[in-house]
Amino acid sequence: MDKNTEQTKNRPAPQGHDVCASITPDTSMHMLSQHEVEKLCDASQGGLHEIFRNSALAVLTSGHESDDTKAIFSRYADFDIGLEQRDRGVKLELINAPASAFVDGEIIQGIKEHLFAVLRDIIYVHNEIQDNKKFDLETSDGITNAIFHILRNAEIIHSVANPHLVVCWGGHSVSDVEYRYTKEVGYQLGLRSMDICTGCGPGAMKGPMKGAAIAHAKQRIKNGRYLGLTEPGIIAAEAPNPIVNELVIMPDIEKRLEAFVRVGHGFIVFPGGVGTLEEILYLLGLLLHPDNTDVPFPLIFTGPKHCANYFRAIDVFIKQTLGPATAQRYRIIIDDPQRVAYEMTMGIQRVREFRKQTRDAYYFNWHLAIDHEFQKPFMPTHESMATLDLYADQPVHLLVANLRRAISGVVAGNIRHHALNAIERNGPFTIHGDATIMKLMDELLQSFIDEHRMKIDQQNYKPCYEIIP
Repeated sequence: MDKNTEQTKNRPAPQGHDVCASITPDTSMHMLSQHEVEKLCDASQGGLHEIFRNSALAVLTSGHESDDTKAIFSRYADFDIGLEQRDRGVKLELINAPASAFVDGEIIQGIKEHLFAVLRDIIYVHNEIQDNKKFDLETSDGITNAIFHILRNAEIIHSVANPHLVVCWGGHSVSDVEYRYTKEVGYQLGLRSMDICTGCGPGAMKGPMKGAAIAHAKQRIKNGRYLGLTEPGIIAAEAPNPIVNELVIMPDIEKRLEAFVRVGHGFIVFPGGVGTLEEILYLLGLLLHPDNTDVPFPLIFTGPKHCANYFRAIDVFIKQTLGPATAQRYRIIIDDPQRVAYEMTMGIQRVREFRKQTRDAYYFNWHLAIDHEFQKPFMPTHESMATLDLYADQPVHLLVANLRRAISGVVAGNIRHHALNAIERNGPFTIHGDATIMKLMDELLQSFIDEHRMKIDQQNYKPCYEIIP
């Protein structure tokens, strides 16, 4: 990003709380067509303005300790963003933007970079991916190809001599002890020259990046990567943290999850809530696919001492719903950051050897088989949640695909604007299925509620779901 790009007309709004500003993009987004500008400014159903505005607002509220999207949108109901087309290029117009995104009237550079990442990805997906015959989004290969092109356009695809990108999953609402632990694990990974990829938000997504950044500084690594992958439906509740230096907004949650497994070389799961459980089920579903039996994919569950019961509950749920053999695909390491980093380093070495043997790229995991059921976008509604196939009489990797959808619906019911509105009108989502599986799911989700892992502000938490055997 060009740190010397023009920025003018920054001024406080009449209320004195929010800011109006004009910002020019870096050279990579310096020119947009008139059609692109019109689409981004079009507030009709066919326009892109709403998704652009909401994603931009999420970026501008980075650092706010809240995952209440309705409260955020209400607080900044008068925020808007526009584009002004000029002979020398395009200019962003921010109206009543959060003052916390500015210092002495100038936008913080990292937030500015994230704003233009939003602009870049929304424009590219709309113009080059959607309704493009080159990408058949009804097929597995077509979806994977589209994901590759989105990441390449964002300059995320890097040719590397050795795999070293560790994906860290975990909750945005974690305790101070858990956050410090994630930071220590990130530090140990950074000392071993590992880069970090997360969902880009706060909590267990920020901690590993912060720890790795300190370690990279000690090791004099000047090009450390802190990659954040998000999507429009979740970005408002998990705004990009300030450590992220590469941000990509994928079109939907399924493409976001696939992007993680295509670019990542190893996975660490920290304590979290339903979003973390969704990620665990997604990855295990892929690893249980018959074509992936021999694919090395280091997966470690870890946390401080008091998290032993948390991971024990997840372990029990996995073994009893998916079979005890599933536990062979992951390791649980409690309260030992150095061991986690060492085991991950050894696991990634096995990944390197496998990629060499199969002639697969280090920068994109083409070899991994992903069933189409894990790729089809799932929109949680009362109807789609009530009709999920959550019975055991199906291949295990397909059962996992539907369990993932059920949990995705709970995530949506907690933080996504469209689901929150639907539940407000029609009551909680209902989830039906095999009696044993439903009992296990109910017990696990209740444990998340008891441990205050559902939302940041959970004082008056009311479940957005009802489980019916």
